[in-house]
Amino acid sequence: MTYLEYRVQHVPTGVRKILYLNWPLVVLLTAVAGVGFLMLYSVAGGNLERWAEPQMIRFGAGLALMFAVAMVPIWFWRNMAAVAYAVSIALLVWVELFGHVGMGAQRWINLGFILLQPSEMTKVALVMVLAAYYDWLDLRRTSRPLFVLIPAGLILLPTALVLKQPDLGTALLLMLGGAAVMFAAGVHWLYFAVVVGLGIGAVWVVLASRGQPWQLLEDYQFRRIDTFLDPSSDPLGAGYHITQAKIALGSGGWTGKGFMQGTQSRLNFLPEKHTDFIFTTLAEEFGFVGAFSLLVLYVLIVGFCVAAALTNKDRFASLLTIGIAATFFLYFAVNMAMVMGLAPVVGVPLPLVSYGGSAMIVLMAAFGLVQSAQVHKPR
Repeated sequence: MTYLEYRVQHVPTGVRKILYLNWPLVVLLTAVAGVGFLMLYSVAGGNLERWAEPQMIRFGAGLALMFAVAMVPIWFWRNMAAVAYAVSIALLVWVELFGHVGMGAQRWINLGFILLQPSEMTKVALVMVLAAYYDWLDLRRTSRPLFVLIPAGLILLPTALVLKQPDLGTALLLMLGGAAVMFAAGVHWLYFAVVVGLGIGAVWVVLASRGQPWQLLEDYQFRRIDTFLDPSSDPLGAGYHITQAKIALGSGGWTGKGFMQGTQSRLNFLPEKHTDFIFTTLAEEFGFVGAFSLLVLYVLIVGFCVAAALTNKDRFASLLTIGIAATFFLYFAVNMAMVMGLAPVVGVPLPLVSYGGSAMIVLMAAFGLVQSAQVHKPR
């Protein structure tokens, strides 16, 4: 035991928990959120009250929530995992029956002061219940078929409910985030190889069915695939969003056009400039340097989480941290791939940067769980 660790153990419990927090992670999260405030101020044309100020208030509330969650012992969150999962499933069913409809999708519960999106909560609840399951499961049974089917069912149930909203992006994050926890828990790689193989085969069958009597997709759905592969085939229709996003990305060059000087966003060519496509605004105004700098901040956040997971001897805490890190990585990876035309536009926000309430609050609560695992890890 070092002298510093000895001194820390002899201070009051509350103070000791604060000292044990992963403070570099707090700084990185604040830095990314700061980038978001800056860009929301820019896309609003210098108006602080429109998007930036509400986002600041939400981040402040999220930061307080993160600290509150971090102070609660990790064993409590382990015991609450099944409850959190059950509540999230109940809310998804509620959305299906009575949810608020917006932009052609039924994804929200209107609470008056905020539109709650239960699918955001489900991402964290799913990671919690899978981490608790593998913490309970004997290591020797991890790859046995019966004990692989149980977590697969836990993943597929919320995924199916989210797909009905419809929300392909969140459904994709649920599946991949759950798979990341299963892989980290030690499930044999052959299971994942079989799933990938079946997925590739299903895609081939769907594409081969085009023009056949047994065509599996509607014509308009095939046109969407054509637009993804070649946005220029319909630049004023289905390909408009991604075409304008690519123009914004390319016009930024190395250092960008300057703060609040992006023509694509200022002249409203760029769609959803304050939510899903905010990364293209950043790239246009600050260029490759600004976009790469944000990516570095994201990678550092994931790196600190992975390092914390690897040094934690508590299996639940370690798997929980890995699962949240993987979900966070998928957030920004899918969003960036989407706006660059490398993936279909599926409506995934850029974490801590895009304007939004549910995603911000839930993500900060998730990092509170990461902090709880850090604060209460065996020492």
